Amino acid sequence: MADPLKERLEKLRKISESAKRRASLYSDVAKMDDTHTARSLGALQKAPAPGKKLQKIGFLMLWIPEPTGVTCAVGGPMIVAGRYLEKKYNSATIHDIGHQTKNTFSSISDFKTSVMNH
Repeated sequence: MADPLKERLEKLRKISESAKRRASLYSDVAKMDDTHTARSLGALQKAPAPGKKLQKIGFLMLWIPEPTGVTCAVGGPMIVAGRYLEKKYNSATIHDIGHQTKNTFSSISDFKTSVMNH
């Protein structure tokens, strides 16, 4: 027969180990609250779009008439540069990635069901 006192001590030891692991996990999570981590996560939530900004500024310069024509000479290359940056740098956010992943999973699921049914 098992001793009830030993069973109780074993149960308390397991609870204590669980509490230590949980405290360690919370401590590690608190260490993650760093300015670099927060900046990185913020950049993922709202990705900068330098290409769109350059395009907007270029269009504004073209639309605002100016006697010397400097804005027209600068506006066109800014639009071209903005289009290049838009193609070169992806401005996707976590939200966009989540939607794309969801669409991919549904496409895979549709393909799988069509293959299994035929």
